[in-house]
Amino acid sequence: MTQHSQDTEEKLTAVRDTAGLQALIARATRAGKGAAPVERWNPEFCGDLDMEIRQDGTWFYLGTPIGRMPLVQLFSSVLRKDEDGKTYLVTPVEKVGIRVVDAPFVAVEMTVTGDGDERVVTFRTNVGDVVEAGPDHPMRFVDEDDTGGLKPYVLVRGRLEALVARPVMYELVEYGEEIEIDGVTMFAVRSKGAVFPIMPAEKLRRLSA
Repeated sequence: MTQHSQDTEEKLTAVRDTAGLQALIARATRAGKGAAPVERWNPEFCGDLDMEIRQDGTWFYLGTPIGRMPLVQLFSSVLRKDEDGKTYLVTPVEKVGIRVVDAPFVAVEMTVTGDGDERVVTFRTNVGDVVEAGPDHPMRFVDEDDTGGLKPYVLVRGRLEALVARPVMYELVEYGEEIEIDGVTMFAVRSKGAVFPIMPAEKLRRLSA
């Protein structure tokens, strides 16, 4: 294939992809009034879309950032993560795969009310979801082996999580306390009556020494 033919084919592919994306946007608009009931839909898999959510929460399509927040919010309303570990955009008539580098959402703001068992930790995500951490929206904390750091996540809906942004994480650990869990003293946070362990208290003391 000549360079000219290859360039022409790439342009045609981009046009087809763009047209397909516009059609998907139209169907998602009809389906995604708020968080759509994607768990109840079982459409055919239609292939993968060249769309990616980076670790900082930025959405890319064909390698270009999607700068329109309403469009990002629309797509986020029809996201679903399945048992296969992959993330899809789902409408009543189609399911297309996208790439997610880490978590599909980022928790960018946090508020805390109450204290002790009455404490409620509420997060706002980069796409506008508001979730109260607790039994229905658990938090988990993952060690970063390459950096020695810690990454907190909170469940938003279905299997979709938000990575807690680092400034918010620093704010969150200010509410940590030592709590005994299964005979081990853990540094943990409470929200809505649930306790979420961060790390063993002894490990935290070693890191702080």
